[in-house]
Amino acid sequence: MDNTDIQIKKPDSGQAVAMRVSVVSIAVNLALSVIKLIAGLVARSGAMVSDAVHSASDVFSTLVVIVGVRLAGKQPDKEHPYGHERMECVASVILAVVLAATGAGIGMSGIEKIASPDKYDLAVPGVLALIAAVVSVIVKEAMFHYTRRAARQINSGALMADAWHHRSDALSSVGSFAGILGARMGFPILDPLASVIICVFIEKAAVEIFMDAVNKMIDKACPEETVEQMREVILGTEGVLGIDELKTRLFGSKIYVEVEILMDAAKTLVEAHDTAEAVHDAIEGAFPDVKHCMVHVNPNIKA
Repeated sequence: MDNTDIQIKKPDSGQAVAMRVSVVSIAVNLALSVIKLIAGLVARSGAMVSDAVHSASDVFSTLVVIVGVRLAGKQPDKEHPYGHERMECVASVILAVVLAATGAGIGMSGIEKIASPDKYDLAVPGVLALIAAVVSVIVKEAMFHYTRRAARQINSGALMADAWHHRSDALSSVGSFAGILGARMGFPILDPLASVIICVFIEKAAVEIFMDAVNKMIDKACPEETVEQMREVILGTEGVLGIDELKTRLFGSKIYVEVEILMDAAKTLVEAHDTAEAVHDAIEGAFPDVKHCMVHVNPNIKA
């Protein structure tokens, strides 16, 4: 019987990718926040001002991503022998909470204006607010695709959460455009109504980000499809007669694997070790996100 417990270490360029994307995100959000705030104030559009606040919150969320990715990339130490990958999940939870709070604030503001239109003196927004909304939709949708592509490249939950933050901003700008256009057509109540609709989109994104982070923090197993692929790789390794048990768990963006393989009881300890190591190497080669793999060998004792 033999145990092979090898921790996989790979060169990680994920931090560099995340930092580059985050810097671009911060620059874009700062510029858009200023543009939308000016347009909202000049054109007297509450929806556009709300949209500007949403874009400003994206700057904070990106800073959280930067911190989360940096902490997650730290090497294992004495107090954290399994690494720090779950710090990305913590960052995602913080992003979800910030996003939910931002959406709630925008929604409450819209509801108050709808409930008391005389108090807030609802005005017809200027055309500048419409132009700002169109620009925001185009830019934020482009940022969503740019950030999502990078998140998939480095398998970063926090960066993916930031991508959806961009998408929620794009959707909120669509809502702003519709509300502003409706207000200019003679229905000023549609401008604050757009803020309420924006709130719904934002809260939906926040819940999805939060649930994804929680799932990664509670040692959820890999998808069944991935487990079956691992099973095929293991059974395809020379010397493996069967699998007694195969367990996987997500640790942040990484995967931990524990497998008990069945081997001929007549094999020597060295042969058992070599086969276990071959299984480990096969899993590592086929699944780059596997950080830690333990292979336990059980003898196939025939009655």
